[in-house]
Amino acid sequence: MSARERLPLPFGIAIDRNRPLGYSFDGRSGSGYAGDTLASALAGDGVWLLSRSFKYHRPRGLFSLAGHDANTLVQVEDEPNVLADRLVLREGLTATPLNGTGTLTRDRARILERLHRFMPVGFYYHAFFRPAGTWPRWEKLIRAMGGLGTVNTRQKHGYYDKAYAFCDVCVIGAGPAGLSAALEAASAGAEVIIIDDQALPGGALSFAREDIEGGADALRRSLLSQIEAQPSITLWSGAICQGWFTDHWLPVTRGDRLYKVRAAAVVIATGTIGQQVVFRNNDLPGIMLGSAAQRLMRLYGVRPGTRAVILCADEAGYGVALDLIDAGVEVAALLDLRTEVPALPLAAAVRGRGVPVRPGMAVAEAVEGRNHLSAVRIAPVVGEGRLGTAGETIACDLLCLSAGGVPNAALVCHAGGSVRHDAASGRFIVASTPPDLFVAGSVAGTESFTAALTDGRRAGWRAARAAGFSNPHEPQVEPALAAPAGPMPWPIFPHPKGKDFVDFDEDLTVSHVRDAVAAGFDSVELLKRYSTAGMGPSQGRITNPVLYRLLAQATGQSVEAVGSVTVRPPIGQEKIGHLAGRGFDPVRLSPIHHRHQELGATMMVAGTWLRPAVYGEGGQEASIRDEVRAVRNGVGLIDVSTLGKIEVRGPDAAAFLERIYTFAFAAQPVGRVRYALMTDEVGNVMDDGVAARLHAHHFYVTATTGGADGVYRFMQWCNAQWRLAVDIANVTAAYAAVNIAGPRARAVLARLDGDLDLAPKAFPYMAVREGMLAGMPVRALRVGFVGELGYELHVPSSCGEAIWDRLLAAGQSEGIKPFGVEAQRILRLEKGHVIIGQDTDGLSTPGEAGLGWALSKKKPFFVGKAALELRQRRAMNRVLVGFVQTSTGPQPLENHLIFAGSEVAGRVTSVAFSPSLERVIGLAYVPPALAETGTALTIKGAGGRLIAAEVSKTPFYDPENRRQEM
Repeated sequence: MSARERLPLPFGIAIDRNRPLGYSFDGRSGSGYAGDTLASALAGDGVWLLSRSFKYHRPRGLFSLAGHDANTLVQVEDEPNVLADRLVLREGLTATPLNGTGTLTRDRARILERLHRFMPVGFYYHAFFRPAGTWPRWEKLIRAMGGLGTVNTRQKHGYYDKAYAFCDVCVIGAGPAGLSAALEAASAGAEVIIIDDQALPGGALSFAREDIEGGADALRRSLLSQIEAQPSITLWSGAICQGWFTDHWLPVTRGDRLYKVRAAAVVIATGTIGQQVVFRNNDLPGIMLGSAAQRLMRLYGVRPGTRAVILCADEAGYGVALDLIDAGVEVAALLDLRTEVPALPLAAAVRGRGVPVRPGMAVAEAVEGRNHLSAVRIAPVVGEGRLGTAGETIACDLLCLSAGGVPNAALVCHAGGSVRHDAASGRFIVASTPPDLFVAGSVAGTESFTAALTDGRRAGWRAARAAGFSNPHEPQVEPALAAPAGPMPWPIFPHPKGKDFVDFDEDLTVSHVRDAVAAGFDSVELLKRYSTAGMGPSQGRITNPVLYRLLAQATGQSVEAVGSVTVRPPIGQEKIGHLAGRGFDPVRLSPIHHRHQELGATMMVAGTWLRPAVYGEGGQEASIRDEVRAVRNGVGLIDVSTLGKIEVRGPDAAAFLERIYTFAFAAQPVGRVRYALMTDEVGNVMDDGVAARLHAHHFYVTATTGGADGVYRFMQWCNAQWRLAVDIANVTAAYAAVNIAGPRARAVLARLDGDLDLAPKAFPYMAVREGMLAGMPVRALRVGFVGELGYELHVPSSCGEAIWDRLLAAGQSEGIKPFGVEAQRILRLEKGHVIIGQDTDGLSTPGEAGLGWALSKKKPFFVGKAALELRQRRAMNRVLVGFVQTSTGPQPLENHLIFAGSEVAGRVTSVAFSPSLERVIGLAYVPPALAETGTALTIKGAGGRLIAAEVSKTPFYDPENRRQEM
């Protein structure tokens, strides 16, 4: 590839000619400039053939140059399916074309085009399945022929992350309407984010021709300078808003980051997508939208051809002709689909340049040269979609299409708005929008920069008002400026010899669509699925308007009556890395976190917290077992500050807990603690904890580390309906908490000064006491999650390190040892205690999880009670049981499957080696038929190894609970 000379300024405003960049495509080197895309650099080097089509391997090249079509998909090193017209050029970039067999210029698989009769629409639904068993062989062949990119499964993970952003008004699109909307909203005091998918903001101002004072680019620079001077406006270029979700939640991809944007109001100023014109061979390289040719010239300084024909149905086509002439391209003819050309300034200017203007004419067929357009045959338009006899042939290497635009309104549809076909104008228009979402500019139907600017200001004014701001006067658009110039002609001209492509992605022609309708697929959604029209990488942006018109024509309905397909996110290319990338989740540290670090703890993530998994050096397994033995034989100390802590106060506090939890709390004595199990509306286990009654109207409730926030939100949501006289406060961060547990726990606490009476009768199991300990206010709960004498001490978070230090010092003579989450899990497993979220899932009921004892039989209501009563009438298909491993060798792991013969019967939820029992124990879901104590179980372990186990009663350790009640 040899570099071509670029057009001089004012062409090429996006490139820096002082910064050349080298690249490679299809094994050949080329050169471009900073600011180029790969597609524009290739065009600058005279390379117009970029890919081969999916089914027939036809040559494909630039069409929209805006990412609206899939013709420019390439492989970039290990990254598949990259749009070359969005890929910003970088030094040393290496790309290869897709879907080729042989070489790109001489693709052997193009012979498939001659076999088109054997590949009718929907043939894949009828073929390849007979005789039985042949599909796997066909699948490999079809996948190989189907092309698209190659995934390197050994590629190292790249860095992707997420960030959050908030604004009063979010503007999607940085064209004249979007920029003016942002300025208007900001002038009212709103914080504004502008999101634009192009590297150079400005929209049509950066490339389209319109006779306005000072020129379009000068207006663009003026608007951008005003944006830059406005501190309340943030502009993201090269960013794609991938969808609209409830309450204006907008996912935005920019580079390798996914922004989660939340806005009070949204302005959609995304412009239009150029409309396809259908005729024979309309997919050849050299045939492109007029806006694509203008982008090549104005943005990148690339001449799109040497001799051009314009096929248009609007004034914009005349602007394209003038730009081509200014760039030194010969315009052989301008064909206007309209029989009468309006007396507009640009049309007069084209005639003044000596260009033959041919009203009422269309292209009947494009002639292919060497993988490129070489000529067009033209014919008169004699009716809707009908041409007269093709006569004149015009030699050309460029055909520019300008047949109007379709609103780029996918986001509007995501939000619940709609787009319909307007029979009077022959155009697609935005018919409705939801509250707090506003459309502006050409997406709303304006057809001039002047109208777009005013319409943008009006949308910005309305959005600011919806976000809580106001300016006194609403800008108005003059009707004459906003109204379309006239009816849009029918843009589809089928050819008797075919190759009149409706969908470039799938190589679908007019006859394919008509045959699908004739086969009975005469609703738009069925037609889409059967024909696959609009289901390729470009998601129907270019295809769908043609599809709707053809369906209407074939069924005798209006275009509006046939409706439209459901538009779904994502709108653009969204990588798996964006979804799976590193998130900016909050990391919470307990008030005692630094003490754990000083003790050499290995930290683990628990919910949003960092917690000590195990302390000390040496083998982790050995350290965990030492911690377990310390609790069983002496005394241990664990930080449980991460537990959720919720205060429920008020005259209806007990009544509220009666409704929200499954157990009984109305008669709970002050000073006592009760287990608290929460189920959702359908009776599934949500969370658990304990509820300590401190006063007749005051409960202190705990929740699991991972479920605390959800429990608090659920409580608030429920009481918003019940309106009980309670105050619910999430005080998780206000308290630090430690659990001192083991046979020597009371002896250690007795060494600290305080007013708590620790005698067993004064402070029994499942009691709560408040007082002073070591000079600190303490709320002490006597509970036994680990199955030993234990006290949970809750103190103000500022006292967390102090209570930890005092307890460690007081326990030195007793051999006190800090223990982490891993030891705690083994200790509770020995007691058969369930961990919500580990031993339960989103469908577990209390009965299945062995928590049926926690359901009050007398209460008339609690959340989930009615659903549970209905579900209890049915036989359970699984129950949680304890098991012990009976075979030697490796132990099973969590989520290993349990088999009954050759059928999967259950799964392991928790498993560990018990230092107290000297054997492997666990919990697992099994069918009720396998739940009897002593029943043999077969667990499929790592590598398919079968492990023998048997069902055991729980608790495994201290089944009479004597140790925790001592």
